[in-house]
Amino acid sequence: MDDDVRVQLGDEEAVLLGERALWLPQRGAVLIADLHLGKADIFRRAGIALPVGGTHSDLQRLQQLVERTDCSQLWILGDVLHGPVHRAPWHAQWLGWREQQPRLQVHVVRGNHDRALSKATLAVDVHERQAMLGPFVLQHEPEPAEDGAHVIAGHLHPQAALPGLPRRLPAFWLRGHMTVLPAFSAFTAGVVPRLQTGEQMAACGDGAVFLLPKRV
Repeated sequence: MDDDVRVQLGDEEAVLLGERALWLPQRGAVLIADLHLGKADIFRRAGIALPVGGTHSDLQRLQQLVERTDCSQLWILGDVLHGPVHRAPWHAQWLGWREQQPRLQVHVVRGNHDRALSKATLAVDVHERQAMLGPFVLQHEPEPAEDGAHVIAGHLHPQAALPGLPRRLPAFWLRGHMTVLPAFSAFTAGVVPRLQTGEQMAACGDGAVFLLPKRV
C-alpha cells in the first residue's frame, strides 16, 4: 500500500486508497460512496454514448479492494443505485458478485438516488439515514454531527483541479470533523470545493492518492 495515504480521523488511523475508498484497519471496514449502479445504462437509453461494462469494471474494483484489504465489512455511503432495478442488466452481475463473497458484510446508508433500494434484493443491510461504526457517523449527505463526532459521507463527489492537468481528479475532502469521500463510480461529475482554513484534499489518479497542501 505504498501509494496510499494514512491519516488520523479523530483518535483512529484511516487509510485513503487510490481506488477512491477509505480503509479503517481497526474496524476491518472499507468505505465507498456513490456507486451509482445502472447509471451508464440509463445514459445509453437516453442516447448518451457511454462504453458498456461499467458495472463489471466497478465490481472488479470492489473485488480488488476486498482482496487487498482482507476486509470483513464494505460500507456504501449512499447512492448505490441510479434508477430502477427491474430487469436492469447490472442486477445479475451484482448478485453474482455477492455470491462470491458470502462472508463479506455489505452495508448501505440510503442516499437520495436509492428510492428503489428496498425492492432491489441486493443482499445488503440497509440503514435509513445514518449508521455508527465505532466513533464514526456514516452518512450520505455531509451534515455535521450534533455531538461533534467525526462524520464520513459522500454525495458531493469532490474533485481537485490541479494546475497543468486538463481534467479534474476525484478527491477526498478532509474537513476536521468530517471526511467526504470521492465518488466510486467513474461516470460522475463533481464539484471542486472551496476549502476553509485547515482543510485539505487528497486527489486520486492512476490507482494512487496524494495529499494536497492544506488551506492556510
